[in-house]
Amino acid sequence: MFMDPVKILAACSIQSTNTVADFGAGSGFVAQAAASLVPQGQVFAIEINKELVTRITRDAVDHRLSNLHVLWGDVEEFEGTKLAAGSVDIVLCFNILFVLEDKADVVKEAFRVLKTGGKIVVVDWTESFGGLGPQPHHIFTQAMAEALLTSVGFKKRTDTLPAGDHHYAILFEK
Repeated sequence: MFMDPVKILAACSIQSTNTVADFGAGSGFVAQAAASLVPQGQVFAIEINKELVTRITRDAVDHRLSNLHVLWGDVEEFEGTKLAAGSVDIVLCFNILFVLEDKADVVKEAFRVLKTGGKIVVVDWTESFGGLGPQPHHIFTQAMAEALLTSVGFKKRTDTLPAGDHHYAILFEK
């Protein structure tokens, strides 16, 4: 089974009124799933690639996801998300840590935007297989992610979430 963002988010006890930030939203697949789960909430899809920002914006309109807001921003910079401090209930980091250079600053930015008691969900690859996913030397393991989150001040909430056969998913709290 491949990663299913709806299953992962459901296991995090996401609430219909939550404010969610999808760091490194990519194609918007995860942000759209989150928007469908928080119909009375807000989802901010933050992406640095302007072409993807345009695509996610168009898809949000096409799917009538009025609670999905797309922001051009850099999650690797302090205040690069353009979100206010303490304004978000849940930060999503799906398949981005393996590719980012400054992983610590991403986690610090997540900590900054989260409310006290807010959650961060980290999903990343456990392996490289069949040409999908990162090269083996770019894998950012679950142990590495846990150490990074803990070093910034997050507390572990659960060991594993239903992430499919080729990913891990972990939940931490501010």
